[in-house]
Amino acid sequence: MTQFERLTIDDIARLANVSRTTASMVLNGYAERYRISAATVERVLQVAKEHHFTPSQSARALRSRRSNTIGLVIPDLTNSVHSALAQAMEWQCRGQYGCQLVVVTSDEDPVRETEGIAHLVSHQVDGLVVVPCTADPERYQKWVKRLPLVFADRRVEGSAIPSVVTDATGIVATLVGDAIKDGVTEVVYFGGQSELSASRDRLAGYRQALAEHGLKEATDWVHQRDYQRESGHALMQAWFATHGRYPQALFTGSITLLEGALSFMSEAHRLTQAPGRLMSFDDHQLLDCLPLAIDAIVQDSRQLAEHSLRGVFDMLEGNAHPDSLQVPAHIHYRRTSATPG
Repeated sequence: MTQFERLTIDDIARLANVSRTTASMVLNGYAERYRISAATVERVLQVAKEHHFTPSQSARALRSRRSNTIGLVIPDLTNSVHSALAQAMEWQCRGQYGCQLVVVTSDEDPVRETEGIAHLVSHQVDGLVVVPCTADPERYQKWVKRLPLVFADRRVEGSAIPSVVTDATGIVATLVGDAIKDGVTEVVYFGGQSELSASRDRLAGYRQALAEHGLKEATDWVHQRDYQRESGHALMQAWFATHGRYPQALFTGSITLLEGALSFMSEAHRLTQAPGRLMSFDDHQLLDCLPLAIDAIVQDSRQLAEHSLRGVFDMLEGNAHPDSLQVPAHIHYRRTSATPG
């Protein structure tokens, strides 16, 4: 037996001494249409206010076929990039669309992701934005018959589901290319799951920079695991154990991988030893506080959120095929000798 009391519209009707139908009409905004007296309206609203009662959202959704909620599935709320996306989307949901955002996380686990999507669909969200954790289009296809679905931050090849992603390849090529132009002859790459579109785009930019500047990739320069902080630590530890030194330059494919690499440098050498050039995809204000100058690519979370939500609402309004989009990024240079991009 729960200790909490859940009031229903029948309780409000009883306390206001009106019929259930009258209470429902008042609380759902139909009092004027059905010519319910001002005194009755005031009495019902006063009782509802005193008991902190609002009409059932699920009941409203059944009547209107809209719940005024949007679902967001992201891999990890502790990842500053994903949390920034969620925050930007929440602001826009409330401010621009008058709806609420409901967030679930997948932990980069396909099973948990499917369970999260199913949970949101069962709660009648009007549409979904998903940062996919797999490259399998079949895992998502069954949901598009139920509600509008847009991929954010990552696309899924072979899927017709629209996506809004950062234009990563060119900006990575620019950042890594700047290091090579400054005389770097060894650039090590730490990346995430190789099957994800974000990983492929970032690695393509890295290799584009090497090709454009005539630098041949060595066999031990590229290392990919996942985007967890622990992987950055393990990759940095393994590199140092193998070579007895840090690479001349390091590019990490995410802020979480950078955090892991820095944690090893801190544990092993208190950051007194480090790669001569540090670069990362994704930025964070705490990088301004470090003794190391780290140049970072800044994604535009506001635009990623804006275009993703616009795609969802376009589909709700009848546009069955919104375009996939790429959002520009920029580089936050912290090295005084860096070349502006």
